[in-house]
Amino acid sequence: MNYKTPKKLAVIQDMAGIGRCSLSVALPVISACHVQACPMPTALFSNHTGFPTYYKHDFTPHIPDYLDAWKKLDQHFDGIYCGYLGSSAQMELISSYIKEEISLLPDTRIMIDPVFGDHGQLYHGLSDDYVSAMRSFIHSADLITPNLTEACFLTGTPFCETECSPSVLHALGERLCALGPSRIVITGIRDGDFFVNFTFDAEHSTSDSCRVPVSGSSRPGTGDIFASIVTAKLLAGVPLSECVKTAADFIAACTKASDEACVPVRDGVIFEHFLSLLATSGHDLY
Repeated sequence: MNYKTPKKLAVIQDMAGIGRCSLSVALPVISACHVQACPMPTALFSNHTGFPTYYKHDFTPHIPDYLDAWKKLDQHFDGIYCGYLGSSAQMELISSYIKEEISLLPDTRIMIDPVFGDHGQLYHGLSDDYVSAMRSFIHSADLITPNLTEACFLTGTPFCETECSPSVLHALGERLCALGPSRIVITGIRDGDFFVNFTFDAEHSTSDSCRVPVSGSSRPGTGDIFASIVTAKLLAGVPLSECVKTAADFIAACTKASDEACVPVRDGVIFEHFLSLLATSGHDLY
C-alpha cells in the first residue's frame, strides 16, 4: 500500500498536563485526522487554571530560539494553527514568524482560534489591549474560529447571547472578514436545546449553520478540540461545512459519554474513546 505523506501542521498554543485541553487534546485529535502535528508550546501548565492550584511556566523567552531552530533545519509547514496565546508579546513573535513563512511559501494556510473570552466577558487577566492586538494578529489568517463573545469583541459589536438571528450572525461574519480572514466559524452559540456553529466563507460567498442538540455539561477543552478538528480536516482538503459538522458531532458524542461516565467537569471530555470517528476516508490515505 502506497500511503501519502500527511500534511504538516505547526500547532502553537499552551500545554496543560491535566485537564484535557490545549496541546494535550490538539495533538492526538490532529493526528487522528491523519495530519502531522508539530507542537510549539507558548506556556507549560501542570493543569488548566480551572483547578484550585496550578503551576505555570511562561515559554515566551524561549519562542525565538525554538522557531530559529526550525528555520535552521529548513522546516516548513502546510499550515500554522494558533490557539491560546498568553500575551501580545507572543502575538508579535508569532506574527513575524508567520509573515516569514508566507513570504517563503505563499500557500501556507493560517488558522487562528482567538481564545480570550466567553459569556460576554474577557478571561481573567486580559484587557482591551489584548483584544486590539488580536485584531491585528488575525489579519493574515485564512480561518478563525471565535466563539460569540470573541466575535463581538473583535468587531466592537454589543454582546447579546439571546439575539443570534441568521442576519446578525451574517453581519458578524462580514465584519470579521473585513479584519482579514476569509473564512469564519463562530462557535458554540446556544439556541434553546441546540448549539449552533455558524460558518461564513467569503471565498465562496456562502454561509451555513450547523445545529447539534445539547448533549451534556459545558466542559473545558471542547473549544480546543473543535478548532483542532476543523483545522486538520480543512488542511486535509475537506470542505469547511463538513469539517464543522464532524467537529460538532464529535464534541456532542464526547460530552454525552463524559456525563454518562460521571467524569468531573474540570477533567474535560473523554475523547480518547472516539478518536476513530475522525479517521479520514481511504482515498485520502493512498
